[in-house]
This record gives sequence, C-alpha cells and structure tokens, in this order.
Amino acid sequence: MSLDLAAEFRTFESEKDILDRQRKNDRRRKLNIWLLRLGILVVWLGSWEITATYWIDPFFYSKPSKIAERLGEWFTVGTDFGPIWYQIWVTVEEALLGLVLGVVAGVLVGVLLGRSRYLADVLAPFVKGANALPRIVLAALFFLWFGIGLSSKVATAFILVFFAVFFNAIAGAREVDRNVIDNARILGASRWQVLTAIVLPSATSWILSSLHTALGFALIGAVVGEYTGAQAGLGFLISNAQGTFDAAGIYAGMIIITVVALAAEFLIGQAENRLLRWRPAPGGTAASGI
Repeated sequence: MSLDLAAEFRTFESEKDILDRQRKNDRRRKLNIWLLRLGILVVWLGSWEITATYWIDPFFYSKPSKIAERLGEWFTVGTDFGPIWYQIWVTVEEALLGLVLGVVAGVLVGVLLGRSRYLADVLAPFVKGANALPRIVLAALFFLWFGIGLSSKVATAFILVFFAVFFNAIAGAREVDRNVIDNARILGASRWQVLTAIVLPSATSWILSSLHTALGFALIGAVVGEYTGAQAGLGFLISNAQGTFDAAGIYAGMIIITVVALAAEFLIGQAENRLLRWRPAPGGTAASGI
C-alpha cells in the first residue's frame, strides 16, 4: 500500500513539475513577444524621426517628436475646440450607439432570415444591393437627412455594423444541427423555445466573433460621419488638422482612435471569454497568436 502511495506521490510531483515548466515557458514566451514588439516600435519610430529630420519634409510627413508634442498639448492644455476628453467621448458615444443598434438589428434580422429560407431568398437581392452601396455616399446622405448632430454619425456607424453582424448571424443560425431542432420539437418545444434555447445559443460564437469587426466599423462610421460634417469628435479634429496642414494633428487623432479601438477590443475579448467558457479548448495551438 505504501508503495502505491509513493508512486502516486511521485506521479503528482512530476505532473506538478511539468505544469510549472509550462507556466515558466509561457511567461518567457510572452516576455519575448512583448520585447520584440517594443523593439519593432522603437526601430520604426526611430527611423521615422531620423528620416523626417534629415531627408524628408516634416511639414508634410511630421515626425514622432512632433506628434508626441501635439498629444501632450491636447491632453494638458486641450484642443482649439474644447478638452480632448470631450472629443473622445463624442466619438465613443456615436460609435457605441451605432454598435448597439447595429448589433441588435443585425442579430434579429440575421436569425430571422437564417431560419426562413423562403424569406431569405425573397430579400437576397435587396440585401446584396444595400450592402454594395458605398458607405461614404451613405454618410453624405445621412448628413443631408439628419443634419450635423449625433444622428447622422450614429446612422453611419449603424449601417456599417449591421451588415458585419447580419452575415455572421445568418450563417450561425443556419449552422445549427438540424437533429437537435427535430429532437426538441419531438419533445414539444415551441418555435420560440427552439429559437431562444437552441438557435441563439448556437449562433452566439458567430455573433461574438463578428463584434471584433463590428467594433472597428462602428468607430470608422463615427469618424467618417464626423469627417463629413460635425462640431466635435476625433474625426472633426482630424478634418480640422487636414484643413490647417497640421500633419502632427492628423497622426495624433489617428493614434487616439487606435488606442480607443484597442481598449474596446480588449473588453470585447474579455466578455467573449466569459460568455463562451462552455466551448471546448481548441485542439491545436498553431494559430494561437493570431
């Protein structure tokens, strides 16, 4: 008996050593990745700074030191149109409203057409035609219809988000195992129960994966709407910087938009991990870094 316990203890110790070694390797790998990223960033910005100082005209191309100076000015003194935090909030508000409305509409319409092949066939040419319309033209139309205020930017963000979510929702609704639905109906489930208990949960991974794309589209829609015509927002700051030949201001606005997008992407990733804990872990790790 004591020999068995000793063997089990040695097995436990060996497994513990393997797990500790894997954790150390993972930490070392993550550190190497971040150091490499930092090195790429330093080389890129350094080469840009040197090139703009000695070979190209910084009036047109700007340089990192000028961009950092503009960012520092915006976050300490403010912009010519008010505090930078207000400009960020205006764009984030427009993007969030467009994102929420676009996701809700995209999921509802996508699941509806995904479960009704006949209705999908009837509306297919109209959906494809609407999706083919240039977004910049729609932004100009929304500006004429809804004016310079919040509504036109939300509408532009909405139309971009809607199609990104719609196509994933319709694909997710069609990928549901038919046998599961048939079994549920045999057990007496209603159409509403099938939809809420089987179809929507099965399409959740498709819908959540579309949010990563939809988030970027929401910010693009808000910025494009502001670029078309606005009184505040990051797109408005970039448009004003372009009009005054302020290259550093253009880059500064782009950097702030990128940081906002990355922060929102991180939050969506955390929410996705929590909501999809039930999914089995992927068998391979070849694409774990993508």
